[in-house]
Amino acid sequence: MNKPNELKHPINNPDLDEKQLRALLGDYTAPIGLYDKTKKMPFLGRVSCNVRELVAGEWTEVILDYEVGACGMADGSWFKATFKFYSDWALFQTVDPKGANYVSAEYQAGPLVPGQSPATVQSLKVRFDQKGHERPFQKAVIVDVVDGYVKAGDHIIIRLGDRRFGGPGTRVQTFVEQGFRFRCYVDPLGSSRFAAVPGDIKFDIVPGLPAQLVMAGSRLVRAGEKFVLRLRVEDQWGNTCWNRKEQCQVRATLDGKEVYDKTVALKEQGWAVAELTDLPTDKPGELAVTARLLNHPFVQEKTFYVTIEEKLAVPRVFYCDLHVHSDDTIGTNSTTYNLTYGRDVSGLDVLAFAHNDFNITTERWNRTVELIEEINQDGRFVAYPGTEWCGSSCAGGDHNVVFLHGKTPEFPFLKDGTHVRSCEWNEDMGAVSTIEPGAWPLEELWAAYAHDPEGHLLIPHVGGRRCIMDWHYPKLERLVEIGSSWGHFGWLYDECIRRGYKIGASMAGDEHRGRCGGGVPGTAVFGTKGGVTGVLAPALTRKAIGQALRARHTWATTGERTVALAWCGQYIQGDEFRHKGPARIEYRFLGENGWDEIAAYDHTGCIWRRDLQQEAGWSERKIRIRWGGARVKDRYRWAAWKGTITITNGVINSVVGRGFEHLEESCWREGATKIGFRTDTYGDADAVEVDVTDLARCRIRIEGTIDGYVKVGNPLDGNPFAHCPAFEWEVTGAELLEHGRLRKELGGTELFLAVERMSDAEMPRDVSGSFEVTPENGPHGHRPVYLFGRQIDDAKVWTSALFITFE
Repeated sequence: MNKPNELKHPINNPDLDEKQLRALLGDYTAPIGLYDKTKKMPFLGRVSCNVRELVAGEWTEVILDYEVGACGMADGSWFKATFKFYSDWALFQTVDPKGANYVSAEYQAGPLVPGQSPATVQSLKVRFDQKGHERPFQKAVIVDVVDGYVKAGDHIIIRLGDRRFGGPGTRVQTFVEQGFRFRCYVDPLGSSRFAAVPGDIKFDIVPGLPAQLVMAGSRLVRAGEKFVLRLRVEDQWGNTCWNRKEQCQVRATLDGKEVYDKTVALKEQGWAVAELTDLPTDKPGELAVTARLLNHPFVQEKTFYVTIEEKLAVPRVFYCDLHVHSDDTIGTNSTTYNLTYGRDVSGLDVLAFAHNDFNITTERWNRTVELIEEINQDGRFVAYPGTEWCGSSCAGGDHNVVFLHGKTPEFPFLKDGTHVRSCEWNEDMGAVSTIEPGAWPLEELWAAYAHDPEGHLLIPHVGGRRCIMDWHYPKLERLVEIGSSWGHFGWLYDECIRRGYKIGASMAGDEHRGRCGGGVPGTAVFGTKGGVTGVLAPALTRKAIGQALRARHTWATTGERTVALAWCGQYIQGDEFRHKGPARIEYRFLGENGWDEIAAYDHTGCIWRRDLQQEAGWSERKIRIRWGGARVKDRYRWAAWKGTITITNGVINSVVGRGFEHLEESCWREGATKIGFRTDTYGDADAVEVDVTDLARCRIRIEGTIDGYVKVGNPLDGNPFAHCPAFEWEVTGAELLEHGRLRKELGGTELFLAVERMSDAEMPRDVSGSFEVTPENGPHGHRPVYLFGRQIDDAKVWTSALFITFE
């Protein structure tokens, strides 16, 4: 115990002032007042920002002001302003001050006290690195201190979208987020060891003004069965608007005859949504429900189609998103937000979480399971807990685990205490610097749940660490995810079928941006609409849905509420059965915007195909130029297309773009003979439809470049695709008239160009028919047959295969 009037030791003593220190030390030389000033400062400094709220996708300037703390910054030290990797905030650049998304950093000296020397820093260097820090805060604006030190109380000011030189600013991320964060780090000693600056910069990113109407519900309903159709208002980037006191007029016709007319109020607080629960379903036919947002003449009306069938075997078709994330790991917004969004906004029937297993803490996992149990309600909304096993591709790759059984999930430990994460690594682990494996490689994950295959569903998928189908365990792996917001992966189902695997088709959101259930794309990484799985089940209960999923009674859609059915006698998609003689496969496809093609595949590839454009009668003037695919199969797969279409010896009468996911993908006229385009494809395809006269005489030339993800360096430099950095192709109208479709393969992962004839007729929304399959088994002792459909807007659907063993 200190004696009265005895001074405490000065080290780390917050109560000691400079006067007391001088009494303790005696004479010494130091800047007057600097000790007291330094001790009052936060050691690692503080960060402030000029922003309190931003609108998704807006252009603005964001200023981050780092006041250097008592630690100072040595010569060669760094400062980072980081944000999460899933954000599609426009990439920053540092070479063109007048250009968009220019980022700058400048030094501002703080005041000196008597006897204090100024800092010696000569300059700051700023750069942007998409992998500049640890997950989840990987994207980083990095500032280097050059030739000198920075003293406590000085400022480093970062301008994101610096407008002082005439630039437009920076484009904010396009999706809403409650509590977007910039997390800042400082390396005060120049040792490349960083510490977080206390107090994240935090603000909300909110929706913009109403721009479009969206409806979601069952596309196929049994006569007399009630169903809910959900209506929502979105901004121009696809975010559901908030707090809008709006009304919609809703009308419905059944086979052209008006049967419903009502004015519906959207919710005034929270999401701008409405539930339609009283649409008539007593008579069979096609119900066309059209909504119009009153007092917003520039928002186009929207029509949703519902086919009502008298003898449908199930009450209605159900839609699932079996791969949803929240901010418990790497997603956006809370688990509660994502659960209720899936149920109340996107109109899902079934949702399963897929928390990254290495990221989720035990506490957060237990809370997620509690929330899922609270919201699960048979007959209204089915929810399952689930995880994403995040093993590297060399160990099997990403696999979701859906706990179907309704009991307490055995995660992150089995009942005997065995650790079943792939590994454990998250930002809550503090100073722990090692990664300890749990269930690794994939065989150990199978072993964890093989004791109860009916209670579990494992789904290999393509995401950050794509699955490798060298591994397959049919007892647990009943479905494979062949599309998500990462892209379209029809090649994966084709690979599974060629390998002889009896596995069904599914798609999911893998939604990191808080918009599960067919969420709209962003502008980077997650560049396509999130997928949805359709399921045929006798009831909306955990048990019935779980059994239907494991029975592979599914189809995979690219997010739309489309339907694809295939059957052979009493057997439906997903079934395996024995058959004598030729098999007649029947099918029915229900869509939104008209079907372009329907095709059937087996282990050899395409065995049958319908060209709906040709069936309707080709136009003498209307053509389509399509392009698509991906550069690679792995994480940063997308192809960034920039090009022109030149049509000579003909007159371009009109141009319409198709399949464009967001505002930054577009096509335009460049003159009498030229059309420009700029889009990204992630395994999907984009297109330009052209009405052109004198098609027989014209020449069509397509040329441009294919870029990719700029992981390191200046994004303005691009990243040309090494195997096809540029493309050029010329065809004649006469060739197109002769062949109907022309296609050029460009390598990569199904990269292609195509020129195709079209019909002037509208394509059908409802397509059905049958075809015959010869009684021939494949090399694995059976013949798998699945169907694929594509709409004119590149919306796609795959059925699970029928697995036929011919006797």
